[in-house]
Amino acid sequence: MWRLFLQRRLVHSSCCAMKKLKSKTGAEQRWLLRQLKDPYVKASHAQSYRCRSAFKLLEMDDKFRLLQPGHTVVDCGAAPGAWSQVAVQRVNSSGADPDSPRGTVVGIDLLNIPRLDGTHFLCSRDVTDPATHAELLELLPDRRAHAILSDMAPNASGFRDMDHERLVTLCLSLLKLADEVLRPGGDLLCKYWDGILARKLQEELSKAFDNVRIIKPNASRKDSAELYFLARTYRKAIKR
Repeated sequence: MWRLFLQRRLVHSSCCAMKKLKSKTGAEQRWLLRQLKDPYVKASHAQSYRCRSAFKLLEMDDKFRLLQPGHTVVDCGAAPGAWSQVAVQRVNSSGADPDSPRGTVVGIDLLNIPRLDGTHFLCSRDVTDPATHAELLELLPDRRAHAILSDMAPNASGFRDMDHERLVTLCLSLLKLADEVLRPGGDLLCKYWDGILARKLQEELSKAFDNVRIIKPNASRKDSAELYFLARTYRKAIKR
């Protein structure tokens, strides 16, 4: 019955999307057609994830085991909440598995995010703001986190180099956040767009973490400049 419901839902969504095509510009039509054909978009509907990006984190976590039951996770740029959904499942922050330790997930975004069981969202907050850091610390057990996740990105300007620089700047700001909340031995996973400043970002991460690697998950579109830095084993001491 549930499978039949999902099939009908997908068919209905496809029909609605095709009707919308007629009123769209050429670029908008291409985007909609790509969405209709995208297997990760279809899978996100079928598995009730808020967007396709959930599969990027699922894939990376399956391979590198970042998220463990009982862990505390900070999700930066959390809207619409797909990464937080994955984190809730993996760290058991909703208590779905009574036999496993219960973790904590806190999401931060400039936008409002619909409520999600097992997550505390700090909405309308700037992740680079020290006031946000202070508020976050009050929500973390022992005022520390095991992992910082970031799938955030600035609004695209259409100028690739400018957008690349702005995203690298956001990623660098996560090192300041790590100084405040990341426990020694913790991990940081952040999205960036490839470009001339990528090496600088990697060098800065390498100063604070034992190991830094580049990841391109299969769920990232092949024509996208999107990549991820996974920085493992944080070395710096937590500020008090």
